[in-house]
Amino acid sequence: MEYPKLSICIATYNRANYIGETLESIIPQLTNEVEIVIVDGASTDNTQGVVQNYQNTCPAIKYFKLPEKGGVDQDYCKAVEYAQGEYCWLFPDDDLFMPGAIAIALEHIRNGYSLIILNARSMTPDLSEILAPRMLDIEVDEIIEPADFDSLFVRAVSFMSFIGCVVVKRSLWMDRDKERYWGSEFVHVGVVFQALLPGSALLVAEPQIMIRYGNAQWTSRAFSIWMIKWPLLLWSFQAISDRAKQLVMPMEPWRNLKEILYYRAIGAFDYKAFAAMLRQNSSPWWWRLGAFSIAVLPGKVVNAACRFLFSIVRKNSKRMVAYDLAHSKYS
Repeated sequence: MEYPKLSICIATYNRANYIGETLESIIPQLTNEVEIVIVDGASTDNTQGVVQNYQNTCPAIKYFKLPEKGGVDQDYCKAVEYAQGEYCWLFPDDDLFMPGAIAIALEHIRNGYSLIILNARSMTPDLSEILAPRMLDIEVDEIIEPADFDSLFVRAVSFMSFIGCVVVKRSLWMDRDKERYWGSEFVHVGVVFQALLPGSALLVAEPQIMIRYGNAQWTSRAFSIWMIKWPLLLWSFQAISDRAKQLVMPMEPWRNLKEILYYRAIGAFDYKAFAAMLRQNSSPWWWRLGAFSIAVLPGKVVNAACRFLFSIVRKNSKRMVAYDLAHSKYS
């Protein structure tokens, strides 16, 4: 039996309104070297029906619906387990492949890289407007050797918070510890950076993906993810120097009250989050006072003030884009 070169691994949950468009961007590009593996984390909407409609005409699609919701990290791990490709392209259930993306991926796969990072274009949720033509700020492809692991981390890890950019050797994934990172929301980052890669990594400059920026399902949990889980993950990697980690993110970014103000503005920090923070750390009195004050401020006031501030001092700020697109309950 001849196995595929590439498995496109999609973890999905309640995305009936989006996954069809994702599949439509992929299916016309398929070759006999490519399969699609979809793991459904017990969706309660019509995700299964949508996928099965495409499965009826596309035998390359393999669909697995789980009996209960286990979390995005476990679902991606299951998708890679079910995959048969030499490489796995980890992909979200709402973003799109750009024309020719699979051909580009297959071309680079033949060079035997341990890891391929494909650039992406950031779009509004309805895909009508380009927000950032290149999320990874490079103009030409870059090859990074295992000895330059810190460089790979600094250059790519922030972009890799978007899972859809990752094409990884399945054997590498299967050989590494994964359960340690379940619940982190970023198991793929844990797999890649827990130890030196056995071979080189490739950063591809030309975007191959369109991201629906601001369409994430975890916006209400943004504070705990980006201020707690993400830095804890980054600072857990023993193969990365502290200097490289500091260049990417401080160990405790939540200590910056400006960051807390931002998360209050998008509705992701409130008194409940403040109380949870107090249980997890021993902060100085001035931080507690400042964080408490932000937590109890009216969300609409903070949101409006931050919009005004960024429109004046940083009109082209990526954070301004986040204000406009995040699913804030105050907007």
